[in-house]
Amino acid sequence: MTKEEHYRKLERMYASAPTNKYHAPTMRVSEGRAEVTIPVRPDFFHAASAVHGYLYFKALDDAAFFAVNSLLEDAFALTVSFNLYLTRPISEGEMKAIGRVVHHSRRFFIAEAEVVDSEGREIARGSGTFMASTIPLTPEVGYEQD
Repeated sequence: MTKEEHYRKLERMYASAPTNKYHAPTMRVSEGRAEVTIPVRPDFFHAASAVHGYLYFKALDDAAFFAVNSLLEDAFALTVSFNLYLTRPISEGEMKAIGRVVHHSRRFFIAEAEVVDSEGREIARGSGTFMASTIPLTPEVGYEQD
């Protein structure tokens, strides 16, 4: 299997997750990097008419997680910890999270992610630690060819 085939399988795995049916994100994976784009909708808002923080976390964690999983071809990554900073509210347009691996050993990874709005302004950032699990990447978790 080529790296490109691995990346496309990860993208299909992401799209097949039940939560993503609701949020309707798109993802693009490459070597040590992943981008997640989520269109902003009013049903994501808290009472002050801006996107709730849970979606910031989802975007950051998803981008960082799949950046890590781009480097793991046999096992599912696991988020061990994640720190985030919400720097600006958003209530329209798109949220784009860009995640990248900044350090890794055989089983331990550190990844950072940033979320920007449609105008490229940072709205959140975060970093996490991840590790390889014993869960294999198989069709049962959505990791499969088109």
